[in-house]
Amino acid sequence: MRELVPTHSALLDLRQEREGMQEGYQFLDEKRLVLAAEIVNELQRYATVRQRMNTLSAEAAGALRAAVMRHGLEGLQVYPVSSVPGAELEVVQRSVLGVPLQRARVHAQGAPAVALDNASPEASQCCRAFRALLPVAAEMAAVSGNLQRLRDEYRHTARRARALEDVLIPELDETLAALELAMEDLEREEVVRARYRREHGGP
Repeated sequence: MRELVPTHSALLDLRQEREGMQEGYQFLDEKRLVLAAEIVNELQRYATVRQRMNTLSAEAAGALRAAVMRHGLEGLQVYPVSSVPGAELEVVQRSVLGVPLQRARVHAQGAPAVALDNASPEASQCCRAFRALLPVAAEMAAVSGNLQRLRDEYRHTARRARALEDVLIPELDETLAALELAMEDLEREEVVRARYRREHGGP
């Protein structure tokens, strides 16, 4: 508890400080609620994207097994790296209480229907299956980054709110109560002195 000279100005300053701390705590508490709601939304989106990614990953793994069985691992490795013509990554960003949140989409309208020229059906299907993972992987990366940033900000906000609620505000209340008590004692002493002067005619 801090030591203060019991004066009216000190009491007013302390009350204003207490009011400011309470407002700060209310803001942080509301911020926690907003961040928690955003985390829930992103977790729901993550579950949806993850389900799609699991399905496409299983299809890609199956296509890869079929291609390896057809060509062998070394035979499959001789195929050139396949590109995605016209692919563009679109990232849309918004901010929630200073936390940047992103949505990512991959546009690849120019990709040919056949993955590789003169390729076996197994190799072409393998290429198409892994290409299908590309836009979902971009979405997953954006959502995962959102969750990481939201989690970090929520933890930081919660620590600050708990510090105000559990430490700073109680300490300030204790100091304020002691100062108010000291002021009451001084006022009583002044009343006693004033009465004594009236009764005895002293200065």
